[in-house]
Amino acid sequence: MSSMPFLVLTRAGFDDIARRVDLGRASLFLNPGLLSEDDIARLRESGTAVHVMATPVNPAKPQEVQQALLLTRNDMASVWVEHGAPRSATSTDKVERADAPVVSTTPLRRRLARTAGALASGVLRRLRSPEQGRALMAVPYLGFGNATRIWLKGRLLDEYGFREQSVADSGWANLVAFYQRLESDEVADARVLAHFGGATHEARTDRGGYFSFDIQAATPLAGGRHTIELEFPDNIQPDGQPLRTVAEVLVPAATARFGIISDIDDTVLWTNVTNKLNMALMLARTNHHTRKPFKGVAAFYRALRDGAGGAEDNPLFYVSSSPWHLYGPLVEFLKLQDIPLGPLLLRELSVRQVLKINEHGNHKLEQIERILDFYPGMQFVLIGDSGEQDPEIYTEVVRRRPGAVRMIYIRSVNPDPSRIDALDRLIDEVSSTGIQLVLSPDSVFAASHAAAEKLIAVDRLPGVRSDKREDEEAAPARTGVAASGDA
Repeated sequence: MSSMPFLVLTRAGFDDIARRVDLGRASLFLNPGLLSEDDIARLRESGTAVHVMATPVNPAKPQEVQQALLLTRNDMASVWVEHGAPRSATSTDKVERADAPVVSTTPLRRRLARTAGALASGVLRRLRSPEQGRALMAVPYLGFGNATRIWLKGRLLDEYGFREQSVADSGWANLVAFYQRLESDEVADARVLAHFGGATHEARTDRGGYFSFDIQAATPLAGGRHTIELEFPDNIQPDGQPLRTVAEVLVPAATARFGIISDIDDTVLWTNVTNKLNMALMLARTNHHTRKPFKGVAAFYRALRDGAGGAEDNPLFYVSSSPWHLYGPLVEFLKLQDIPLGPLLLRELSVRQVLKINEHGNHKLEQIERILDFYPGMQFVLIGDSGEQDPEIYTEVVRRRPGAVRMIYIRSVNPDPSRIDALDRLIDEVSSTGIQLVLSPDSVFAASHAAAEKLIAVDRLPGVRSDKREDEEAAPARTGVAASGDA
């Protein structure tokens, strides 16, 4: 039986919980310094699962509490959370993960989100002319698998395909395209057939129009890309035939020595994710031609893909909290910047959820574990940034599956001293397992370390340095993007 998780933020809250429950069957996530090392040792001896968070959480700041909830994720449907209520610092609330948000927005933010959503819908209604109509569109995402099993996700939309954006598009044109993607109307409860390996598998779209397949292969699959034919038998096209499309799944090559799992926001693509409003405005006003990559990332990722041997074909996976609506632009961005392609695992969001800037959870840990489940014999290099929770998420991966992690690179984008102190604690914790968490100022530093660790070939370092210089020279020419340092 799984232990009940508790997020405990103050000593008073701990004393309150200790009086109420049997701690021997509990899993405690504690603020650092809340209990002494002797107290923690005694709890663990009694059977309590104790986890000390690396970053202090202020119970009076709902956003910090919500982010800390990520580390309590397990098979339970709920978690006990101590909150900073004005009248009772020791009270606890039971939070249902699936149905109720941990944090409520202020009335002002609710009004702003509602107004913005209504404005976006009104704009799109005016832009759609009656004679255009609305065409059905199937959007398969690049899947992945191993020799015996594949996973694929996609979406069915009652919406005409979005036009190609260009470098000349204005901020308003980008804003309209952004809302078109967020406002696309999904098709729920539609049958989807996947034809693969001589067999047919069936699924149905959910309320968001999403469908997924987890297929056992009839015969062993070789490394490389495999195609799956998708059919929507109840959606007949003007030619009298059902809607069909082709999806692809990636199976790592036999030569692969390790895998790479990378964040996107503020790791590959500059988004200013530490400022949610600025991030939303940047995404809305730019497109894949004008968005800015971090300097040297493309050459570094190509070197990781090729490995120390030069032709290892190590697979890359991208995990982000960006919505699936941005899948197409993100793929085009990777192609345009010559960054190795790989499966993207994004997040299911509605327009209203996107606009509630401070009501964001984090699905990254769940998606990383999905990837690791497919490759139990492969180690991974994890790459992220210090702006939000990547270091905490990756440390949790080490706690759960230390044998699956080869190296962690964290791009330093948050100079706040308290954040640096928190990272130092995470570095110490990860180091105690024999794994390195490397805080990197830029791609050249990370590449130099990777070369010393024999993750990439030494002769690739000049290419990373050159790529960084080219990005620096090209940066002033990019339009519609605020300047940023090379963090």
